Amino acid sequence: MVRMGPMTETPVLAVENLQVSYGPINALRGCTLEVRAGETVAVVGANGAGKTTLLRAICNMLPWSGAIRLDGVPTDRSPTHKLARQGVIHLPENRGILTTQTVLENLQLAFDTYPSKRSFGAAVEEAFAHFPRLKERQAQPAGNLSGGEQQMLALARAIISTPKILLLDEPSLGLSPRMVREAYRILRGFKARGMAILLVEQNVHAALRFANRGYVLRQGAIVRQGEADVLAHDTELFNQYLGFT
Repeated sequence: MVRMGPMTETPVLAVENLQVSYGPINALRGCTLEVRAGETVAVVGANGAGKTTLLRAICNMLPWSGAIRLDGVPTDRSPTHKLARQGVIHLPENRGILTTQTVLENLQLAFDTYPSKRSFGAAVEEAFAHFPRLKERQAQPAGNLSGGEQQMLALARAIISTPKILLLDEPSLGLSPRMVREAYRILRGFKARGMAILLVEQNVHAALRFANRGYVLRQGAIVRQGEADVLAHDTELFNQYLGFT
């Protein structure tokens, strides 16, 4: 069981009144949320609700208005690579791996981005202990991996870098049911270690089973929030805001 911090504790990540526009289209409209230390927060919604835009804005990959704070300090639109060095690690929907680099080179890059007190060798052995298949293919270009293996590599990058907060974009996208279970098994390990996680998912049931709290995003606005287990059993929520039961 992850020990939850007190409500008065400064959140690892705080987003206030976040707004993002693509020309005349308001992709995000006044979104406010927070992730506390040791907490997993899911943002769920239908395709096109603005989930990916939310993570990209937090990483300063898009222009935005509002406020974003890391440990209470405004990020001030710091470049994405500087946020990564502060421990904000983003695993995007396309997995963000370098396809022409080997598996081992991808892991080395993750380690160099946010190095820890342990050696790279120790970090890589931990990653390979979780993903023996990656150890077998460590010298191969990442582009030669299957979709499931590429997702393994993306998650292995988080094991290597041990971030302050992990931003996950659709970790189950395009995976077989078996690989979805495997991905969430690894994520539960991150959660057990007390890693703060912000997860955006179209797989609502999987996300809410995994998270401590949840936010529902619809057409760029947060329309519901609460404890994840309560949201997971809210029939009205699924019918009215998510469009399925």
